[in-house]
Amino acid sequence: MTGANPILPADLFFSFRSPYSYLAIGRYRALAESHTVDIALRPVYPLAIRKPDFFEHSNPAWLGYLLRDVPRLAEYHGIPFGIPRPDPIVQDLHTRKIADKQPYIHRITRLGQAAARRGHGLAFAHEAAGLIWGGAANWHEGDHLAQAASAAGLDFTDLEAEARDDADALDIEIAANQQALEDAGHWGVPTLVFDGEPFFGQDRIDIARWRMEQKGLQAR
Repeated sequence: MTGANPILPADLFFSFRSPYSYLAIGRYRALAESHTVDIALRPVYPLAIRKPDFFEHSNPAWLGYLLRDVPRLAEYHGIPFGIPRPDPIVQDLHTRKIADKQPYIHRITRLGQAAARRGHGLAFAHEAAGLIWGGAANWHEGDHLAQAASAAGLDFTDLEAEARDDADALDIEIAANQQALEDAGHWGVPTLVFDGEPFFGQDRIDIARWRMEQKGLQAR
């Protein structure tokens, strides 16, 4: 009963381009379904959009380590993984320069925010991220995203119309998500914020759950 088991609120700051966000989203969704916590998705644009020159100045070893670490973590957790086809960000991986036109990331992030408006953000992000990072080819075409929306309990026609027609307002909300993340004391994703405390990284899920248990988290 709700009175005996109050629902704890939390925010999950998430990027569709972040493989570590992908590795976290399913486990946070499972936690929200099995325990007394309501995790609200707060999508943000990735660094490639917020700071397009960031990758041009990053350490050359960064990409190689990422490509080694993420598949390893996915295998450890039993999570399907494949290099995105296409990458949500259009980028020259040799020069690391970000293209001026970004047809994928704006669409998918706005869809995520529209889903969050409806209270289905966590489910949609999990389903859509599974397409992007789970090995599906051409995840942006055909009925892939429509199936992801349906699996999350959403009408894709309605969702996509809102992402297109209300893009400016959605972008304002996405920018507010980023500001809220920074106000909470972090800048990266995935970050769960619970009771004013940020937990950054897919490797902090157990610590976040431990803190929630201290504040009354229980099985549903």
